[in-house]
Amino acid sequence: MTQDDGELDSLVRKRIRALRVAQGWSLEELAERAHLSQSTLSRIETGQRRLALDQLVTLARALDTSLDQLVETATDDVVSNPMVDSAHGQMRWPIKAEPGMTVVRQRMTNPPPDSPSRLRAHTGREWLVVLSGTAILLLGNRRFRIETNQSAEFPTMLPHAIGAEGGRPCEFLGIFDRDARRGHQRGDDAGNVTYPSQ
Repeated sequence: MTQDDGELDSLVRKRIRALRVAQGWSLEELAERAHLSQSTLSRIETGQRRLALDQLVTLARALDTSLDQLVETATDDVVSNPMVDSAHGQMRWPIKAEPGMTVVRQRMTNPPPDSPSRLRAHTGREWLVVLSGTAILLLGNRRFRIETNQSAEFPTMLPHAIGAEGGRPCEFLGIFDRDARRGHQRGDDAGNVTYPSQ
C-alpha cells in the first residue's frame, strides 16, 4: 500500500465517522442501518479492520451518500477564481461537486419585465441569494420581493423572470443546475446565463 493509499484509507474512515456523528447516530444505529455488527463498524472506523468494497457500498447507502463521495480524495483546488464576463455583467464559478452546475454573480438595474409573455419556463431548478439591493422575482402569477441576504429556490418549469426593484442596482448569486443553465443560455456559445429582463 502506498502512502497515498494509506492517506485515502484514513480519510475514508474519518469520513464514515464524521457522517455518522453528523447524523447523530451511535455506532449501534449505523451498524443496524448498514447490516453490520457494531464491533465490525467500530473496527472499520478505528482502522483495525480492512476496508472492503462491499462494506463501503453498504455504508455509503446507510449514510445517504454515494460510494464516489465516500472515497473521494482530498483536492488541492479548494479556492477557484471566477470567469469574468464583462459584456454580460457576470462572474461565473463552476461547482466542482456537481457536474453541470454553475454559480453566476450578476448585477442588474433593469426592473422585471412588465409582460407575462417575457417570462420563461424550462426544465431545471434555480437558487439565488441577494447580495445587495432588492430583487423582484416573478414566478408564475406571483411576485416575490427578495431583500439583501434573503434567498429563493424554485423549479424553473414555472414561468419566471428576475429584475431589480425600482431600477435600483441589485446584485445576486444564482445557482443553476445543468437544465436551468441550458434554459437561460439563449444560444450563447460561451454558456452565459441571462434572464429575460435583460
